[in-house]
Amino acid sequence: MDAVPLSWYLLLSAVLFALGAAGFMFRRNLITVFMSIELMLNAVNLTFIALASRLGQVDGQVFAFFVMVVAAAEAAVGLAIILVVFRNRGTLQVDELDSLKN
Repeated sequence: MDAVPLSWYLLLSAVLFALGAAGFMFRRNLITVFMSIELMLNAVNLTFIALASRLGQVDGQVFAFFVMVVAAAEAAVGLAIILVVFRNRGTLQVDELDSLKN
């Protein structure tokens, strides 16, 4: 049975990253922007793992582990910030959150 070519993993990673970047730039809901950032981080992880597997080294897996740690911390802090913003402003639309004043 043949293995999946590396180019397919890289293409999937590029598509996921492009979808995440498009969601980050064009969506106006704060939760959608947050999910788009997570999608981009997962696309980078897929690239790291695919290249590490193909090259037979552990470096990519270690980098992917650190990206997952950063993503977990970002998720905890980001969701807390989103909850505070929603509680204070009553909306999650990015266009309406243009200043730090109430």
